[in-house]
Amino acid sequence: MIVETINLTKRYGKLVALNNLHLKIEEGECFGYIGPNGAGKTTTIRILSTLLQPTWGEARVCGLVVGYESRKIRPLIGYVPDFFGAYEDMVVQEYLEFFASAYNITGKKRAQIVGDVLELTDLSYKRDALVDSLSRGMKQRLSIARVLLHDPKILFLDEPASGLDPRARIEMRALLKELHRMGKTIVISSHILPELADLCSTIGILERGELIYQGSVSEALRRARVGTVVHVITPDSQERACTVLGALDGVQSAEVRDGMVVLTLASETRDFSPIARAMLANDLRIHEIKQEEVNLETAFMRLTKGIVQ
Repeated sequence: MIVETINLTKRYGKLVALNNLHLKIEEGECFGYIGPNGAGKTTTIRILSTLLQPTWGEARVCGLVVGYESRKIRPLIGYVPDFFGAYEDMVVQEYLEFFASAYNITGKKRAQIVGDVLELTDLSYKRDALVDSLSRGMKQRLSIARVLLHDPKILFLDEPASGLDPRARIEMRALLKELHRMGKTIVISSHILPELADLCSTIGILERGELIYQGSVSEALRRARVGTVVHVITPDSQERACTVLGALDGVQSAEVRDGMVVLTLASETRDFSPIARAMLANDLRIHEIKQEEVNLETAFMRLTKGIVQ
């Protein structure tokens, strides 16, 4: 177990940021950590990165106890916060060489490693550019280049895609996938849930400082699925279609929402022929009948609202 917390708790006065957190992350996982603002994600990552002390409980990283063995943990981890930080008057290569020297990487080895991380993060052509001149996306890639200099076993990334444009998010996702293929363990917090579903092997959902789910994305989707939700699009009266379809056997609820009729069926099914027959029998035309996709965003909303226990 590369990361493990036992009864991890952090209080700020009367505010409980983390409440008896039990978290387990296997080596080689790409773990997505999600939750609403103020849920405790950043607090967890800062504790695991040895930047905060817990109020009580225990956190272990690579088998070492945070607090007692923090000096041994730091060479094994890389921490990327959600903001860039200082040193913006340096050029990119100077910036990386400065941090490489902090890790006692010297001489030809330092030049080689700096060149390698620049190539990996696709920043080689920016080596002589001022850090302050870089876009938000390039600065985030530079932050990742910085934490790769000492070849850490585990990366902690706090909202790395925050504020990025779509192209920069795609580039960031590709970089993280490559790091995962290289064997890095990655712990990433994010609000961009569809990208976590594509990137992460397991997720944890945090609410009010408590871990309410940890497991695979597919299991989260399965738990979030409640019956079958069907969208019916018609060019005719949506209200009349709603009345007709709401009277069918097996339909728990029917409502008009966002220009379509949304049906909740009592059980899971892919046979929507009764819906089509009812529409045609009442001279209502059909543009589309489709089942609502349950994605990570849907699962997050249902799990955090307590719809699924």
